[in-house]
Amino acid sequence: MEWVPLVSDVGFPAVITFFLLHRMERKLDDLIISIRQLS
Repeated sequence: MEWVPLVSDVGFPAVITFFLLHRMERKLDDLIISIRQLS
């Protein structure tokens, strides 16, 4: 993935927000799996 054109098109804050949301989604999926294993 080319980061420079993406940053120049949508702006730095939007790219950082997308990156953080993507990481949080992965962690939430792991949390859901762990909760399901408890029951």
